[in-house]
Amino acid sequence: MRDRMEQVVPPLVGGLVLLVALVSLIGVAIRDPRPHDIAVGMVGPAPAVQQLKTAFASAAPGAFAFTGFGSEADARAALDARAVDGYLVIGPGGPRLVVAGAAGDTVTGVMTTAFGNAFRAQGATVTVETVHPFASGDPHGLILFFVVVAVLVSTLVAQALAMARGAGAGLGTRVGVLVAFAVLAALAGMGTAVLIAGDYGSGFWAATAVVALGSAAVGAVVAGCARLLGPPGIGLAGLIAVLLALVTSGGPVGSQLLPDAYRVLAPWLPAQPLYSGIRGALYFDGAGVAGPALALTGWLVAGLVLLVAGEAAARRRRPVARPA
Repeated sequence: MRDRMEQVVPPLVGGLVLLVALVSLIGVAIRDPRPHDIAVGMVGPAPAVQQLKTAFASAAPGAFAFTGFGSEADARAALDARAVDGYLVIGPGGPRLVVAGAAGDTVTGVMTTAFGNAFRAQGATVTVETVHPFASGDPHGLILFFVVVAVLVSTLVAQALAMARGAGAGLGTRVGVLVAFAVLAALAGMGTAVLIAGDYGSGFWAATAVVALGSAAVGAVVAGCARLLGPPGIGLAGLIAVLLALVTSGGPVGSQLLPDAYRVLAPWLPAQPLYSGIRGALYFDGAGVAGPALALTGWLVAGLVLLVAGEAAARRRRPVARPA
């Protein structure tokens, strides 16, 4: 009876704990979404710019992070470099808002609505211009985000299967499997996205390299935790590097609408850097890819360290053959 309970209870309890954790994480994230620190450039006469900043600081505190620029050229350079998600020009021809479409529908929508309402109250109309748009076949970036989801989940499953079926495999074999899967997953994921959405432009191969790095990073962490901790390590790695990462990223909506804790965690977990790096490669000529690549490389290095430590621990646990 006790043996049967030991077989039945752990998966039931583990599954329920995971269920409650996911519902709690997602529920807290979407309970009261509000914009936070959306980066906006401002170009125009100092009094008008200051008046607008003061108005938003009172009406929507913390929603926008404003940066002043001396010219539109400077503001456009910042937008191209992804330092801001859009910029507002206040001039004789009326207010004009320039937004980066690939920053995400939520970000551009919040900016368009907020500034449109603010100037409408003054009897003016904001002209909106979109630059760096998503591809026409994927106008909201949804396909690309689900490439991220598919790659992270499939990497978790692939490494779990590799650990289950290759218990005696050496370190070289394990690293070879995670590298091979990372390359194949990147090609399959981005290739399928192209088949569905059409051409993503000249940044395809750079984006594919980012996807491969993301898969290798998560794969190394899963393999390392599994080698070091056994099956519980797979669950732990999956919970943090996949599930928590996807929740804190905010999905296609982005993390700017999530609570503070989520926004702090998101850049340090794999999902948001991976999605950001893909968009930077495809839509911003590589701008803003270095940071996400560095974050993913950190996960890769940490995973490899865990894998080496797990391999060393496994060697110490092996019985030493004694001479007859």
